[in-house]
Amino acid sequence: MFKYQIIIPLSVLIVWLLLAILGPWLPLEPTHITLPNILESPSLSAWLGYDDLGRPILDRLIMGARTSFLVAFWVILVSLTVGTLIGTISGWFGGYVDLFIVRLMDVFLAFPGILLAIALSGILGPGIENVVFALSVVGWVGFARLARAQTLSLKHREHVLAALALGARTPRILRYHIMPLLLAPLIIEATFGIAGIVIAEAGLSFLGLGVQPPAASWGSMIRDGTGYMLVAPHIVLAPGLALLLIVLSVNILGDKLRDWLDVKSEK
Repeated sequence: MFKYQIIIPLSVLIVWLLLAILGPWLPLEPTHITLPNILESPSLSAWLGYDDLGRPILDRLIMGARTSFLVAFWVILVSLTVGTLIGTISGWFGGYVDLFIVRLMDVFLAFPGILLAIALSGILGPGIENVVFALSVVGWVGFARLARAQTLSLKHREHVLAALALGARTPRILRYHIMPLLLAPLIIEATFGIAGIVIAEAGLSFLGLGVQPPAASWGSMIRDGTGYMLVAPHIVLAPGLALLLIVLSVNILGDKLRDWLDVKSEK
């Protein structure tokens, strides 16, 4: 039973990754308009049917998978790097540096994350680059708080104090004695962050602040299909189920990864 709990969500994420990588090289026509096929239901010739402009939903779903993956990858990479660096510096040096960074994090936490992302996207304008920037501005705070809390605990450990006594410089201590011990909790935080970013990207695209036509995004596909839910529900169901599978799979794997890395829970 445990194997199936890992294999199924892992398979979903592998398919997501492969579609994101191989999407541009597949024989897809996500922007091809065929007027006679408008709102056509799923069939053998078109597994997921066509949308309100006669575009194949399966092709657009695959390209939307690439959009969500690219946004999640870059936002996690930027947020993890910036947040870990800021949080580690805050926890290690303490004093006024720590006070300033903590107050800065409090300012960002005072605003709901998705509302701040919407505001930034509205100011910067639509586009995938602006979505990545807006979500990264929101996302670094969680990594910074976690890195700071872990650094405050780790800097009093015996091996770190021994390195200080031997005259090791701060960059060396942070690189070899602090950072390796931060990896496990940060990886878990990043895993759960992927699900939130996928939902946030879809939400911004749904509002018209994300990827712009003719590029495909699961959020924009849901927005375009909301007016046809009674006559062509497949337009909304396909991207909605894709979002559900990705977010659910990421959360399940995140839970299993947390249990696996939590040595305290082992008997």
